[in-house]
Amino acid sequence: MRYWISLKLKLTLWFTCFMVLIAAACLGLILIVSGKMAKKEAFQILNLTVRSNLTELTLDNKKLVITQDFTFYANNVHFLIYSKNHALLAGQVPPSFPVSAELENGVSKFVSGGEQDYFILDFFVPCGWEDGLWLRGILESPDTNQTLDNIVKVFFLILPFFILSVAGGGYLIAKRALKPISYITEAAGSIEEGKDLTRRIGPVRGNDEVSRLAYAFDHMFERLEQSFEAEKQFTSDASHELRTPTAVILAQCNYAAKHVQSLSEYREAIEVIERQAQKMSLLIERLLDITRLDLGTQTMHMEVVNLSEMCSILCEEQKNNLDIMSFDQKIEENVYIYADPFLISRAIVNLLDNARKYGKEHIFFRLARSDSMAVLEIQDDGIGIEKEHLDKIWQRFYQVSTSRETGSGLGLGLSMVRQIIQLHKGIITVQSTPNHGSCFTVSLPLSEKHNRH
Repeated sequence: MRYWISLKLKLTLWFTCFMVLIAAACLGLILIVSGKMAKKEAFQILNLTVRSNLTELTLDNKKLVITQDFTFYANNVHFLIYSKNHALLAGQVPPSFPVSAELENGVSKFVSGGEQDYFILDFFVPCGWEDGLWLRGILESPDTNQTLDNIVKVFFLILPFFILSVAGGGYLIAKRALKPISYITEAAGSIEEGKDLTRRIGPVRGNDEVSRLAYAFDHMFERLEQSFEAEKQFTSDASHELRTPTAVILAQCNYAAKHVQSLSEYREAIEVIERQAQKMSLLIERLLDITRLDLGTQTMHMEVVNLSEMCSILCEEQKNNLDIMSFDQKIEENVYIYADPFLISRAIVNLLDNARKYGKEHIFFRLARSDSMAVLEIQDDGIGIEKEHLDKIWQRFYQVSTSRETGSGLGLGLSMVRQIIQLHKGIITVQSTPNHGSCFTVSLPLSEKHNRH
């Protein structure tokens, strides 16, 4: 059986163990430094004390002369006076001190006496040209063990509180840092079960890696929801709109199989089937285009476009399709935008087709600059749109009335136009009066580097 340990607990344990190791290392360092500092301080005391007694003794006719200021014991330092030949002249040797320790002028050293350790410092005091004295200072080695024991006791007294504080603080930090991951797990679980595609992690404090991860997951969930909604919309639209042509094709096939006898009747049945099949093909193509735009998977090839030249060409092509209606255009020269030329031309063509289908006698096309925008207007004098329908014409398959449906397309044109304009950070609006026509206005950002005034 495998035991599950949470990441918060693992981080807390690792952090706590790491801090305990650091504390132990600090304790060891403190003990080492304390011992060295105690030794250094002892040598300093010994050196100062011995030097203060150097001038207080001399030889007079080979007799030892000691002044009243000389002390044989000061600052825990014992003093011994030796002759030039290392014979003890004055002073009391401390217990267990090794009397055989060699005399060395100006040398501080450590000697072990068995039960007690000592620091010693020797100086030779010359008297005349050939004679002199030795002064030895002996300092008992300070008992650092007691100090170190006290330090260790204090350390182990504080250690439990230190561990608890470190563990508690580490757990809270890990819990707060990993909190978004719990939200991510819950949100992913909800989405996996298909219950709530709108679930989001939400804003997370800070700007660390976990916060950015939460933001990335929110963005991913949003894209996933859009994909799912686009798929549902596509399925719904396709099933709804393909039902009619499919029924017509099946009915025509059934009728031809049972009732058609002549070749001309067969041809007529095949023509009906062909028209419906073409309508289905066009419908599927438009639905796929709109779905790609919804999902943002439509590849856009952005470049600087001379909108004036594009509109002039499209207007000339449109004029060739007008037999009765008049077409007036007013296009300002050298209007540049940054856009996908294919998508923008497709949007303009759809608007021109709408004006041609629903206009009566006249179409007016205008392109001009306005501040930092390129403003394009397409106006017809057709049947117009009722006010209550203006907000709905951008919906898929929405057609205002039977009169507009006659000879019209699939009801997808304006929906696609609006998506294309929005992809280019533009705006499209419409003004319409029933029986007097409609005016569609498109505003697109100008390309500042290429527009000349």
